[in-house]
Amino acid sequence: METSPKTKRPPGEPCCEPVAYPDVAREEAARMAEVAKALGDPVRLQLVDVLRANAGKVCVCELVPLFDISQSTLSHHLRKLRDAGIVDSERKGLWAFYYVRPGALDELAGWLEGR
Repeated sequence: METSPKTKRPPGEPCCEPVAYPDVAREEAARMAEVAKALGDPVRLQLVDVLRANAGKVCVCELVPLFDISQSTLSHHLRKLRDAGIVDSERKGLWAFYYVRPGALDELAGWLEGR
């Protein structure tokens, strides 16, 4: 293999041509990053797992005993998931019933699978 002597390139000139460009637009990437960030906490990931497995609406009173955290901390995690658009809730009397929003994870899942 032949090598040439190292030369300094002029300021502002790229070192080489990019070999790959992102397929994800910045707006899409921001949305998916928000979802991924919300799922980046183990408790939140487990909450989504419980809600997905139940395939219905789960009362917050049923979620509290599943985790070794206070009810206010659980509510904080649920709020983060709601803010990211992953879960939603309905109020019935004093209780809130949570569920995974249909299609909420499709964009991220599709990107991870290369679709």
